[in-house]
Amino acid sequence: MPTSHYRALLTLGLPIVIGQIGIIILGFADTLMIGRHSTGELAAAGFVNNLFNLALIFSTGFAYGLTPCAGRLFGQGKKSEVGRILKNSLAANTLLALVVSGIMAGVYLNIDRMGQPEELLPAMRPYFLCLLASLPFVMWFNGFKQFADSITDTKMSMWILLGGNLTNIVGNFLLIYGYLGLPELGLTGAGLATLVSRILMATVYAGLFFGTRRYALYREGFRTGQVNRADFGELNRLGWPIAGQMGMETASFSLSAIMVGWLGSTELATYQIMIAVSQVCFMMYYGMGAAVSVRISHFCGQHDWNNVRRTANQGFHLILLIAACSCLPIFLLRHDIGGWFTADATVSGMVAQVIFPFLLYQFGDGLQINYANALRGIADVRPMLVFAFIAYFVISLPLSYVFGFVLHGGLFGIWMSYPFGLTSAGLMYYFRFRKKSRSASGRKI
Repeated sequence: MPTSHYRALLTLGLPIVIGQIGIIILGFADTLMIGRHSTGELAAAGFVNNLFNLALIFSTGFAYGLTPCAGRLFGQGKKSEVGRILKNSLAANTLLALVVSGIMAGVYLNIDRMGQPEELLPAMRPYFLCLLASLPFVMWFNGFKQFADSITDTKMSMWILLGGNLTNIVGNFLLIYGYLGLPELGLTGAGLATLVSRILMATVYAGLFFGTRRYALYREGFRTGQVNRADFGELNRLGWPIAGQMGMETASFSLSAIMVGWLGSTELATYQIMIAVSQVCFMMYYGMGAAVSVRISHFCGQHDWNNVRRTANQGFHLILLIAACSCLPIFLLRHDIGGWFTADATVSGMVAQVIFPFLLYQFGDGLQINYANALRGIADVRPMLVFAFIAYFVISLPLSYVFGFVLHGGLFGIWMSYPFGLTSAGLMYYFRFRKKSRSASGRKI
């Protein structure tokens, strides 16, 4: 039955969504705890987090290159070969960690030249270094997570994410405020808690893979397989375009944060709260989108194009349902949300205003997430680089400046650019997927 895809996607996707909700809760907890400690630290965290979001999303996108490869092999029953390609993926992620860490170190050395309020720099610097040290562990975790998701073992990632996020929240509570005899470190304490939780998550995943019977068949392929040019090249061929596409999407937000910093600390604090709110929808969409990508990669390996298209269409229906369920309470609570994070009435008022452009771009965000993941599932990723450049660098970023500064819209104007960029990206991904999947019917790609 065609509707069976809804059940399969929910079974596969709900653990991913729950894991993503854990990340959302962590983002809220971070913002709440930091905001209650100091509005200035909240603004500093907002700026640094947006810079690192670009690095983290780029790295996560690169790891997604494993999904079509491992998913296709899993769909064909080649479990040992899945282990071999995981080995190559971890090697590629390690190399990427060195590259991204070097770039972010360069950003750190120039953070005082980015036009941010000088009074925030002492809080930004140690927090930045903690996040920088955590990058390699994030990338190793990404490799294991994409492997597990590709073989439909999504619950394992869910439990590890939830455990890591709980560790982070407890660490925040102890280190930001200095409880149980620990020093009161403020924003630096939040950074240390993040570093420790990311180390633990990567270590636990590695321990489970190498030390349990659950992954014995895959571990044998990992042990006997070699890092080889064919697998390594395929992962890079797929990973870099996905990383570039996701990186450009995130860059439209991260570079906008720099513009927001030009407006002042109050606007930057508001922006950080809105980013935390936006993660509520984004992460849940991406959880279901990941399930779409995995299911499509399995059907692609079996050359079942009817089910490839049905999976994509029904995945989008589920994302729209998630959007409706998550956006309604956000709209109803728009006057209260700011007060959860800070006692600053000005910031709370700005949050209530910016909720409106946020709601406008939810359809476009869901559209682009679903069909970007559909294209990943069929390993058609290179065109997304061009589409993302047009949507985010030709449309979204220039409009951020025009609406925010030329038309004097301020923070509200900057956020009004996002509906244009995200919807444009979603439409381009949709039409590309429809064309590619239809042309592939009856032949192997």
